Amino acid sequence: MECSIDANKERCICTYEPCERKGKCCDCIRYHKNLGELPGCLFPPEVERTYDRSFAKFVEVFSSGKQRGPGDALR
Repeated sequence: MECSIDANKERCICTYEPCERKGKCCDCIRYHKNLGELPGCLFPPEVERTYDRSFAKFVEVFSSGKQRGPGDALR
């Protein structure tokens, strides 16, 4: 599978500007997994901006049923 870095960058909602992994989804997922986190693209934009990428935050956000589903921001 070939990585479409330019297309990925267009859809990336990560607000962390010095990030060197923008558009490199495999690298991003690996990086956050190693930190025990989820990548920002799985959170709604208002939560992504807090930089709390924890599994606990993910459960908190989506357990209410009021938020969009993970990945909706990528569409």
